[in-house]
Amino acid sequence: MTPSANLPRLLEAFFTDRLVRQRQASPHTIAAYRDTFRLLLGFARERLAKEPSSFGLADLGAPLIGAFLDHLEKARDNKARTRNVRLAAIHSFFRYAALHEPGHAGSIQRVLAMPSKRYDRKLVGFLSRPEMDAILAAPDRTSWAGRRDFILLLVAIQTGLRVSEMIGLRPCDIALDAGAHVRCVGKGRKERCTPLRKEAVAALRGWMRECPRDPTGPLFPNARGGRLSRDGVQYVLAKHVAAARKNCPSLKQKRISPHVLRHSTAMDLLQHGVDRSVIALWLGHESTETTQVYLTADLKMKEKALARSAPTKVCGARFQPGDRLLAFLKGL
Repeated sequence: MTPSANLPRLLEAFFTDRLVRQRQASPHTIAAYRDTFRLLLGFARERLAKEPSSFGLADLGAPLIGAFLDHLEKARDNKARTRNVRLAAIHSFFRYAALHEPGHAGSIQRVLAMPSKRYDRKLVGFLSRPEMDAILAAPDRTSWAGRRDFILLLVAIQTGLRVSEMIGLRPCDIALDAGAHVRCVGKGRKERCTPLRKEAVAALRGWMRECPRDPTGPLFPNARGGRLSRDGVQYVLAKHVAAARKNCPSLKQKRISPHVLRHSTAMDLLQHGVDRSVIALWLGHESTETTQVYLTADLKMKEKALARSAPTKVCGARFQPGDRLLAFLKGL
């Protein structure tokens, strides 16, 4: 490695020293940053026609970073939110590099000055109670995989856990006695307990009797006994949504991901009068401001507010736009 090829050294120190030792970043954060730089280095190798091991910090200037961000949107069809996440990881690395390579302060500042991209904020997608029931009725509970899928979907809908929290559940995280609940460590390393309803308790009790296993192993294993992946959960959900669409036509108009189940939990709680602060605690939100999006998306609450408001009184006489002008001219 030539003296000018300082990028490999900086990247290694960024991951091992800054992320792991200083910030003690979670495995999910490290994996997201890793994926960003795998994409960036692959793009730069094709653009610069040289191997990443010979890259210098100067090679990753603002023009190349900008081209990479355009590549994400045009070639990989990433949305603005994904683009902004990748840019945030790049900004984090360049802020670290500024402390160790002051000779490149100008090029680093130009990269740090690149702004996030604005995007339209759409209403939160969620499922109605009949739609959730249709999805829960889809798995074939006469098979092991069908029972696993049913309990996985039931727990996801009732608790609103994130995908990472669901696949990380272990039998020792489940309490089925008085005050039944599920315990998880979520985003930001926040540990929380989420209560379980009677139907979920009964289903989980039967599942844990059927599949006795290591208390620290996965609660919802794959066919080989290992932990389900994010793609595995997405596959399970997509399979049963496709079956449920035959009996619930409204599902055909919706794009459903595992995170939509989380939104559905929040909307169901909100429509039953649960306070926003409780919903924020239930879902593990950092603040109640995050829960505000569910108020925006809830049309039923807006209709109730409209019904409670007084109707606007409309006079019977028709107003002619020219009446006021004619009266003014007559007074001259």
